[in-house]
Amino acid sequence: MSVFDNVSQFLEERLDEYLRAHPQLDLQVLVEKLREQEQATLRLQADLEAQLKRQQDAIMATAQDIQRWHQRIKKAQQAGRQDLAQAAQDREARLLHQGNQQWGQMELIKQRQQQTQELLQKIQVRRQEVQVQIRNAQAAASSTSQPPPQPPSHPPVGGTAYGEPDRLEEQFKRWEMEEELEVLKRNMGR
Repeated sequence: MSVFDNVSQFLEERLDEYLRAHPQLDLQVLVEKLREQEQATLRLQADLEAQLKRQQDAIMATAQDIQRWHQRIKKAQQAGRQDLAQAAQDREARLLHQGNQQWGQMELIKQRQQQTQELLQKIQVRRQEVQVQIRNAQAAASSTSQPPPQPPSHPPVGGTAYGEPDRLEEQFKRWEMEEELEVLKRNMGR
């Protein structure tokens, strides 16, 4: 394991401990993820709408081409030009096949739009549920919170009543960091 992996694992463990100690923060992270998913889903919806519009435009263009070639078939047949009529019929058949494929693609886009709309609704409902949980957790925390502590009549252990630093706390933090660095150095030496 590299030093980076050790530090990363250590930080992840501390973050997990902190989130377990403060569950409302975990819920806020979840709300943010849901908000991001909602935004991504809205972008997907807009993209699908644009795709649908392009597909409908392509279908209309193909339908106009089919109509034009159908008229050419009739015109060529009336003029006795079977060679042109046959070529026009082949073109019309290809255009009909192309139109059928475009129609199928449009139907798939519409299905994806429906699925995206359902997903968006689920995300929005879940986000509202989590926000209610956050409000409930905050209300519970404020109702169970203790009255603000009264200033001590004597200096706290390891510090002073005037906000001077707790020297013992600082010594322990420094010692603990030195210990962690030693462990990391030993692990690097392996």
